[in-house]
Amino acid sequence: MKNTALLFAILGSLFCTRISAQTAAVLLKNATIIDGTGSPAKTNTDILITGDQVTDIRKGIKAKGAREIDLTGKTVMPSLVCAHAHVGTLKGTTSSADNYTRENLLRHLQKYQDYGVSAVLSMGTDRPLIFNGFIDSTQHGQLPGARLYSAGYGFNTPDPNPGSWMNLLLRPNTPEDVPGLMEKLAAVKPTVVKIWVDDHGGNGQKMKPEIYQAIIREAHMRNIRVAAHLFYVEDARKLTEAGIDIIAHSIRDKEVDADLLTKMKQKNVTYIPTLSLDEYQFVYAGNPDWINDAFFKASLEPGVFEMITDKGYAEKIRSSPDYQRNMSAFKTALINLKKIYDAGIKVALGTDSGAFPVRTQGFTEHLEMELMVQAGLTPAQALTIGTRNAAEALRISQEKGTLEKGKKADLLILSANPLDNIRNTRQIEGVWKDGKEVSKGPLAK
Repeated sequence: MKNTALLFAILGSLFCTRISAQTAAVLLKNATIIDGTGSPAKTNTDILITGDQVTDIRKGIKAKGAREIDLTGKTVMPSLVCAHAHVGTLKGTTSSADNYTRENLLRHLQKYQDYGVSAVLSMGTDRPLIFNGFIDSTQHGQLPGARLYSAGYGFNTPDPNPGSWMNLLLRPNTPEDVPGLMEKLAAVKPTVVKIWVDDHGGNGQKMKPEIYQAIIREAHMRNIRVAAHLFYVEDARKLTEAGIDIIAHSIRDKEVDADLLTKMKQKNVTYIPTLSLDEYQFVYAGNPDWINDAFFKASLEPGVFEMITDKGYAEKIRSSPDYQRNMSAFKTALINLKKIYDAGIKVALGTDSGAFPVRTQGFTEHLEMELMVQAGLTPAQALTIGTRNAAEALRISQEKGTLEKGKKADLLILSANPLDNIRNTRQIEGVWKDGKEVSKGPLAK
């Protein structure tokens, strides 16, 4: 009897120890807190983390037994969320279906995490590998790196010779083809449905309105939102009228007008500008001031730095017939972002990083916020776009995207305040996920 009692006592002690370890408290002291809600920063403020959650934020927290970390002079903000990215296909200077392996996916998700990006939405170029438990494991924190969300297999126009890493796209010929294809896509439970509505500068065919109308209708019947790749203002207008939920690239051919702004707001459209994509189209023809920045270079795949700094590569960009068009499109994109934001339309961070080698994963999310400020937004607005708004676009804001009581303790510790200079988001000293430090940033050895 005594032995039985002793056994239960030992087991009880071990159980309590395990629970204690799971819920161990950490107290971050004396930091400047940017909580992602758009509220003013809180100075000399503490954050209590218990287990994987934020359990208190205020000045002068006392928590007996908590491990204290003094962050005097540091800034704490939510980790970033990217609502338009691509993973798995990028390796070295190639983008290929052959690169889409578990190892490469985990490598990409770790890179995003090192750069302070805790969740990414892969926009329509994924492959079956992730839909057999992998994606769920990342979302529940059971695999290292950023949490992965997916648009599954996107919808594009018929193509007899599809690109090797886009060969799983759904390509209806008629509206009648759409329901069956949508049923196939719905089976993998996509966060959104991705559609391409663009002629790529006149070099390809554009999806017909009757096709994308059918896609939007079928997706909404299944309670799935639709995100559109587009370029032209008139396509944005027609798609908005058709019920599009997310515009996943900038409108770049013309400035948006009052009619379109009103419709986008009435229809609750989310706008993801991907300004960095447009800058990458021409910027390597010159010498961007970040080209030799260690924070940028650490994000590059092997061989890419040599490629983009080669004189022949710069000359190829300058001699392209699309060079002037791309620079003009970028300027229009900046103007339209400011107009759209000022109209009260929800803007979320997305970059299209990872689609091609020059759209580097991690660094690009920080560059995107800098370009938002260049467009006329304040650093505070850009930070909210990169945290709360992007989490709302992924429908994960009930747990992520802001630093508030009861939410996941996913955060960045910065050595400088990005409200003073948006580039200070790059001054990463610590990346925390589920209440634990998982990285000291991309430059840590």
